[in-house]
Amino acid sequence: QVQLVESGGGLVQPGGSLRLSCVASGSILSIYDMGWYRQAPGKQRELVAAITSGGSTNYADSVKGRFTISRDNAKNTVYLQMNSLKPEDTAVYYCNADLRTRTLQRRVYWGQGTQVSVSS
Repeated sequence: QVQLVESGGGLVQPGGSLRLSCVASGSILSIYDMGWYRQAPGKQRELVAAITSGGSTNYADSVKGRFTISRDNAKNTVYLQMNSLKPEDTAVYYCNADLRTRTLQRRVYWGQGTQVSVSS
């Protein structure tokens, strides 16, 4: 059994910052790519940022220069530092992880999501 749990969401004013965390736990052998996605009301889920096991990153154009993704492999944790937040960043943020379990199955797992609201 594998579980991804996000935390750190909330309500923040425009220009503010939040740091999201996502911890993967359970019967994990190894984790490959990890990422953050978001879904705003009435819109499709979109990639925000992703990071490989080696630390290579890529970002959606809309968040480049404002958001930073990082990970702690020893803690099976991925972070998303969000600065200069805008109202259009309001969404439910989901983390995912491409991982192999101790039973050698490989698939992508998703967290339950955390709400980020940017409003004055």
